[in-house]
Amino acid sequence: LTLLLGALPGILAVMGLEAAALGECEITQLLQDKLQYEMRLQYMKHYFPLDYTVQVQYEEVLRPSNITRLRNGTVSEAALRYLWFHVSSQALLRIRQVLPEKHPSWKYTQELCRLFDALGREYGAYRQTDVDVVVADLVKQVHSAGAERRRKAVRPKALLDNCLKVMRMLFGRPCECQGS
Repeated sequence: LTLLLGALPGILAVMGLEAAALGECEITQLLQDKLQYEMRLQYMKHYFPLDYTVQVQYEEVLRPSNITRLRNGTVSEAALRYLWFHVSSQALLRIRQVLPEKHPSWKYTQELCRLFDALGREYGAYRQTDVDVVVADLVKQVHSAGAERRRKAVRPKALLDNCLKVMRMLFGRPCECQGS
């Protein structure tokens, strides 16, 4: 996997931004394994107080309906995957901010962060100018300190539920095609 990840920038250049890279597919498969329902339920619901919420920016909640709307607006699949990565990794960081190191969910979220870091290396070559303007603007808002005033309370499990649903929408078909 390390050798493959090192060769990925060249593969991306040859395949173009539209194709899901093999590394993306492998990493998202590992993420999907880590985001199984039982694990999300245990680590993001049972290990938190009843009705516990995390304060996130409005833009850090990415639902399948958002993806459908952006697709209908002709945003490219590669740009949507780039958006999903930024929103999901930021939401995961929000969850980690509220966890003490001795919390039972700490190691689980640490493993998720490692997978997102590996995926981040995949997207490291992308620049916001390479993706659709609407996506670049959303990514900028997610990482903007000025958007902090637009907050909403969301359950940690709901954030990871959305992460998985959107990931399946965006990576399901491109990664299945590469596996055959």
